[in-house]
Amino acid sequence: MRIALALLACLGLLLSPSPAPADGPQSTFVLRVPAPLGSSAQRLLGLGYDVLEQRDGADLFVVGDARTADKLRSDGFQPAIETVMPPSQWAPRSLGDSTYFGGYRTVTAHIAHLDEVAEAHPELATVVDYGDSWRKTQGNGGYDLKAICITRKSPGDCALTPAAPKPRLFVMGQLHAREITTGDMAWRFIDDLVSAPDLAAMLGSTEVWVVPIANPDGVEIVESGGDSPVPHRKNANGTCSSGQRGVDLNRNAGSHWGEVGTSTNKCSEVYGGARADSEVETRALESLWRKLYRDTRAPGDTAAASADTTGAVISMHSYGNFVLFPWGWSTQKTGNDAALRRMAQDMAALSGFRAGQPGELLYNASGATDDWVYEDLGVPSFVWEIGTSTGTCGGFFPAYSCQQDVHWPKVRSMLVSAMKAARKPY
Repeated sequence: MRIALALLACLGLLLSPSPAPADGPQSTFVLRVPAPLGSSAQRLLGLGYDVLEQRDGADLFVVGDARTADKLRSDGFQPAIETVMPPSQWAPRSLGDSTYFGGYRTVTAHIAHLDEVAEAHPELATVVDYGDSWRKTQGNGGYDLKAICITRKSPGDCALTPAAPKPRLFVMGQLHAREITTGDMAWRFIDDLVSAPDLAAMLGSTEVWVVPIANPDGVEIVESGGDSPVPHRKNANGTCSSGQRGVDLNRNAGSHWGEVGTSTNKCSEVYGGARADSEVETRALESLWRKLYRDTRAPGDTAAASADTTGAVISMHSYGNFVLFPWGWSTQKTGNDAALRRMAQDMAALSGFRAGQPGELLYNASGATDDWVYEDLGVPSFVWEIGTSTGTCGGFFPAYSCQQDVHWPKVRSMLVSAMKAARKPY
């Protein structure tokens, strides 16, 4: 890496004050920024930078271009280029395309996959349309928001009621559109649920819900780059003159919305929206969760969910190799901290990940979906940050072969652990 940085410096790319021409594509950098836990890290977040869920000692990492490096320096930080991603070209893909970037499935392929699984396994699978993406609500393309429920069906299973006879595990991918590993993990989990003997045995007593693509409008932007995916994070709602359009769906949920780790700048990658729960994708998820889970927790930041709580919610992200749990907005402990910590550590031990609250390992941020699930319903909720920062299998866009050989064995073991824990998490 030092050699690479030296070469970049010689080429005039290291922290270059001169961005690429406005009418041409720009390279995207991952910038290493010294920002220790505490005030320095929170100031970096508060300024609205695209800070990754990754930390190396005292350093955090920011996605941006040469102008981002200039702004970081003007804000008193000392960035250095860690990696360079080549420019992406916007090239809308044919509706007939089912894969991009070596094998990753498109949004349309994911939606078709759900229907194919339900048709092939009617005794196990049910597809549920739980809402519409922002673009669809505007009559400008867009998608249905789809989930699949998989269980050994008995009366009352897969019904949209919290009075379900079985405990429920909910797994979600690609809330942040560019985190393409997570959609692929969801696809593999769905296929295993209807074919693997060890999981089939668990489906008689557990109900599993999977949303492979929680942000389809954003993923459509990502996949439009083909073999050079567009590193788009947010949904597609809104405009921005100097950055990505959209709202960060993992800063939009109504749990301590608009507090730490968010931005009111519409061009910021952590723009939390005009108000709490402003986005149709956020509201659709929250409505679905309220239909799937009983509310077992009294109001208040320190209240504990009751011991008879069932279920668990997993939101898969990348990257950093972390298992994170509430609270994300603060290092204050929840009323169920011991149980959440135990579950997280059990999952992390299977994968080699690190477990902890976001503020213990990375930084604090508010408006996240996992905080909302726990605050509103009392259900244990976790964020998995899958993958390392460097190498062929690291970053947002790992080689497709890495999914089967590197990521899936770790993620599968954690999913099995979560299925078991959902019966009696506390």
